[in-house]
Amino acid sequence: MDRRKFVKGMALIGLTGAYKLSPFKKAMDSDSFFSNFNVDEEQVKLLLTRLDLNKPGLGKVKSLKNNPEQAAAALLTYYRLRHSVKHPVDRQDKDKVQGHYASPKDLRTANNALKHIFVGQPDYPPHFCGKDIDWSTNPTSDNEWVWQLNRMSFWSALAKVYWHTGDEKYARAWCNQLVDWVKKNPRDEQHQYAWRSIEAGIRGYRWMGLYQHFLDAPSFTPEVLVYFLNSCYDHASYLMTKYSKGSNWALMEAEGMGFIAIMFPEFKDSIKWRTEAINRFKQEIDRQVYSDGFQRELSLHYHMGCIRWFLRTFELARMNGLQSAYPDSYMPKIEKMCEVPMKMLLPDGTTAQFGDAWVGEPGEYNDRFRKWAKMFSRSDFLYLATSGKEGTKPDATAYALKKSGYYSMRSGWNRDDICLVLKCGLDGGFHCQPDNGSFVLYAGGRHLTPDSGSYIYSGDPEGRAWFRQTKVHQTLTLNGENSAYKPKNLLWKTGRNLDVLVVENQSYDNLKHRRAVLFVDKKFYVIVDEAMGEALGDVDLHFQLAPGKAIFDRENLSVKTYFADGWNTFIQTNDQKGIQLQKEKGQVSFEYTKKQLRPAFRYRISKENANQAIRFVTVVIPFTGSYEPDVSARIPGNPEVGASHINLEILKDGKTSQVGYEL
Repeated sequence: MDRRKFVKGMALIGLTGAYKLSPFKKAMDSDSFFSNFNVDEEQVKLLLTRLDLNKPGLGKVKSLKNNPEQAAAALLTYYRLRHSVKHPVDRQDKDKVQGHYASPKDLRTANNALKHIFVGQPDYPPHFCGKDIDWSTNPTSDNEWVWQLNRMSFWSALAKVYWHTGDEKYARAWCNQLVDWVKKNPRDEQHQYAWRSIEAGIRGYRWMGLYQHFLDAPSFTPEVLVYFLNSCYDHASYLMTKYSKGSNWALMEAEGMGFIAIMFPEFKDSIKWRTEAINRFKQEIDRQVYSDGFQRELSLHYHMGCIRWFLRTFELARMNGLQSAYPDSYMPKIEKMCEVPMKMLLPDGTTAQFGDAWVGEPGEYNDRFRKWAKMFSRSDFLYLATSGKEGTKPDATAYALKKSGYYSMRSGWNRDDICLVLKCGLDGGFHCQPDNGSFVLYAGGRHLTPDSGSYIYSGDPEGRAWFRQTKVHQTLTLNGENSAYKPKNLLWKTGRNLDVLVVENQSYDNLKHRRAVLFVDKKFYVIVDEAMGEALGDVDLHFQLAPGKAIFDRENLSVKTYFADGWNTFIQTNDQKGIQLQKEKGQVSFEYTKKQLRPAFRYRISKENANQAIRFVTVVIPFTGSYEPDVSARIPGNPEVGASHINLEILKDGKTSQVGYEL
């Protein structure tokens, strides 16, 4: 259809006068708007059956339902003029942000996307997916690449760069790619790579923001709108049939459905979708979040994601006057979730990467803490957001999340302070690891005993399974086998000069592991490990150190890191009959698809009879400068392993002191 015919049609249906106050006026002034106006009549007819044309403002569309081209054009005008639905991306901000909206990375990603060089799993290089795009492309052996290709994170870069530059080529590229994807990826068996429920949920959320960025672009023709809305309907109706209860997938499924429903109340099924989405969030916050605030998968990385997923649909609902659908208890539970990273992140704001978590960058959660500080009027969150420049310090230096099995002991709230985080929790499912009793130690800005991480989800024969092994964590094993999740908290007691934690895990059917951690004078840790039960075999106590050089002293059963600058750690256990200090293979992964070697070792005692009980008493001492630790610990009198009362004698720099615990 040419421009004159289109404008004449608009005049006939009485819509052209409305353009004066709309960004659509700019689109009308560009011939490019009409250059790709080729609506599929069957697609329009399908869409009109999915809309409630009795909604206010849709009268013109309804009157034109027998003329698909004009109906589609009228529908586009309706949406460009509609102001009744709000989104965090405000279309009125486009001119305000020009020139300072996109990052250099966004520019690179968007310019690549113009050439069909796309990002899949972002830890792999971008890849050319064909002049005629093949959405099933996977240049790796890792399925995450093609799954994430179909989340289209690179479209967000196109949106940002479009507003940043005002260059229509970015909008045109998105519109063409959107229609291409919809046409090539029907929801059927052949296209399952594109239609897992998690990808559908992520698209449902992301596409609403993309719509806000591109709606007023000349390239956003009626054809694009029709394909876009029909696909949104397909996404929401599909997500109604998918409910992955108890996992982060459930939240992304509900989020995608909820965002589509709230953004497009014109769909006949929008109230049904919205009600279902909000009901799922209400159910899942009770199902997934423990009383101490931790999300049940027990990975800080996914916990932070779950906070976003629980919040974003609520915030969209609130923007649109729908917050009453949520109970009064909803936001206090989210506030409790926000306390978890405050209590469990390391002093520089990085993560103890238990399970499928990654250390991340120092301070990367500062913006979130700032948002939460405002949202919940929390001065302690503000303190973390500003690295102590504003707000007030959190009220303690030691925290126990007993239901989740996470514990932290720190010397203070400065970036250089000492901190140990220990995990002994329930089975959190796929993103959890059999690592009960394991800990990470941080001091002076250095991760001294970082958790092994997860490395990769698929596509490497020595990948995920190797990094999940119990024996590559700082805990105890029997014959190197993976342990069970059967935790128990026996004691948590904090004080000015001594914090004490005692946890227990029935790691094997016939061997129980009890671990006591004592943080002495806010300077070093004494760890008492006891193995109790009738099992026979090798009982190993494992330690993994930061990548770098380590010095092994087998005679004194000690190991220490050797960094020329900054902080190091010293580990030594008690001498006893049959004990051996042995090196092990050590690896650590701080980023997806990347791993490196690191020092690792074990203390081994062979358990040769059913009545033999084993106890290790180990000092773990972070230190800096020229100071060489002169610390040892022992338990006088050799009380029975598993005793409820333990006294420790500590010899430090020639001085003796007593600490202990009673269960």
